[in-house]
Amino acid sequence: MTRILAVALLLTTACAQAGGGLLSAPTTVVPCSAPWNQAVEESVPTGDGQGHGPDIGSEEWKSAIEFRLGVRGNPDVPDRTGDAWCGYIDRLVRERAPAGATAPEGPSYDCDTVTPGSIEALVCGDRELSALDRKLADVYAAASARAVNEHPPRLGAEQRGWIKGRNDCWKSDTVRECVRDEYLRRTAELQATYRLVPGIGPVRFVCDGNPANEVVATFFQTEPATLIAERGDEVSLMFVQPSGSGAKYQGRNETFWEHQGEASITWGYGAPEMRCVKAP
Repeated sequence: MTRILAVALLLTTACAQAGGGLLSAPTTVVPCSAPWNQAVEESVPTGDGQGHGPDIGSEEWKSAIEFRLGVRGNPDVPDRTGDAWCGYIDRLVRERAPAGATAPEGPSYDCDTVTPGSIEALVCGDRELSALDRKLADVYAAASARAVNEHPPRLGAEQRGWIKGRNDCWKSDTVRECVRDEYLRRTAELQATYRLVPGIGPVRFVCDGNPANEVVATFFQTEPATLIAERGDEVSLMFVQPSGSGAKYQGRNETFWEHQGEASITWGYGAPEMRCVKAP
């Protein structure tokens, strides 16, 4: 498709400060270019202002932009892989985004309907937790798009289970930290499971000298970092853990500890540790 050159985004760019005034000039950039992506991000921020947010230009980022502009799910939105999408978003940003617009500070849900004293109310009153909730909503939407043909469908049920678990944080001695960790881990889980962030691998490990005893690991650049390990027809999602040396990950009943090209892996509750090396 021919790149759309006619549509341009006008940005007010701070150039210099003189006599106490801020001089500015309009800058024209081509839709779909890296400068255009950055310009859209500055006009419709998708991050939380603390370095957390989707990679600019990624599928997750485009979904977040649609969400911020209120058009996600609209049948009129062009396919995100084409230049028409950039032109469409370019027009919306210029027509709808008011000068000096800022990112919303509340969560993705309506705080007027929450129960006072609930975990939802805690999130409503906390800027960081609200930002984490908005990010999770964006990631969940991107995961939903990937899960449309999932059989049996499990994403919705898992999310409802996660919400229940998050709300159980009232039982914790450190309620806010519990809620924050729940958001971070769920976001990372969805990003890894549905391949919404870059991954490294798959990397194959042969265990206990038996080529048939193989563990395949893919590492994901989430926060916290994650890996998905496969052994036979079993799959384990693991989260990075503090470690004095090497990279250590913990799953439900599995562990993975890589150090100097070798990995110690346990698979299953009470299972013996396996010594594994990278397959050539």
